[in-house]
Amino acid sequence: MNATLTSTPSPLPRPRTAPGGRAGTRPRGSAGARPRGPAGTRPRTLPPHTVFAERLLAVLSGERPVHWMLGHTVGDAYEQLVRLAPQTPLRSHGPRPVLRRCSVQVHAPQSVVEAFASIATGTRVRAMAFRLERGEDQRWRCAAVELDGLGTPSTHDERHRP
Repeated sequence: MNATLTSTPSPLPRPRTAPGGRAGTRPRGSAGARPRGPAGTRPRTLPPHTVFAERLLAVLSGERPVHWMLGHTVGDAYEQLVRLAPQTPLRSHGPRPVLRRCSVQVHAPQSVVEAFASIATGTRVRAMAFRLERGEDQRWRCAAVELDGLGTPSTHDERHRP
């Protein structure tokens, strides 16, 4: 029994396109490439205090879970976030809170930074303060955080308890 094998010519491979796009509509350049400015310029990197202010705001507003900060905290800061996050007024259903301003006070060996930020939620402006410490691995970690004075129990509250 002789069988004749015939093969049908395989169609040419289709050009790759973006999902739902037509052929030739794929964006040019490497994936994840950022737009480039003038030759030789680098993308602007944010200072650590601004990066941490955005991270803390994302957690305190409910945009990110508290455990998102696990590797970025040291000491009691994580426990402070666990206490603050559920009760913070930034978790409202109104407008998304945005970071308006973030400033720092750098301490002597430049391994400690105390930062303060103003956060706008609609017409309301709130204050956030936090402390960053640089570890032996040269990474910055949050060591303390307060929002509108809600970070640590005040001594005034404890003196007036029955």
